[in-house]
Amino acid sequence: MMRVRVSHLTIASAVLLLTAATASPVERMTLANGSRLWFDGTSTLRSWTCTADKIESKIDAESGVADAVLDGRKVAGTLEVEFPVEKLECKNGTMNEHMRKALVATTYPKITFNLSGYDLTKGTPPGATVQGSLTMNGQSHPIAVPVQFVRADGALRVTGKVPVKMTEWGVKPPKLMMGTIKVGEVVTVRFDLLLQH
Repeated sequence: MMRVRVSHLTIASAVLLLTAATASPVERMTLANGSRLWFDGTSTLRSWTCTADKIESKIDAESGVADAVLDGRKVAGTLEVEFPVEKLECKNGTMNEHMRKALVATTYPKITFNLSGYDLTKGTPPGATVQGSLTMNGQSHPIAVPVQFVRADGALRVTGKVPVKMTEWGVKPPKLMMGTIKVGEVVTVRFDLLLQH
């Protein structure tokens, strides 16, 4: 009778193959129409808002991600969101020019967020604390962002806001009217994103 030796490596390889075969497939997701990202700030004159009129994304996640996170289950995936600084629209030509100059748009044309992980939080609606790296003005720093999830017409709606101190990224807040109007160094980044497969 012939004996068959089965090594630990063979068993481990079989387990990995079985896991890969039964895991949910990872699929590319897109941002649906209606997704928004904007900045709210202050100045010595008045408050202001700048909108990212163009948002680009690279999102890969397991199928059924909406059902999973709404049910309090984590899923594997990657996310990168970026937008061109030149597409920031502050509804004021002078403010547009000063904001793009402060963010050195000619040298650092994009602001990018890369996901590194997240922790689900309980609540109604359910949510998470998203961790990642925010890159602007050529500098990258870790950031944690609280978000909430809801279902919206077949998409996963992700909303949230986080204060960002521009000087921590080396951004000098704009000054207008010969320095008589000064923009506050803290802006609130707000987003309302619709993720769909």
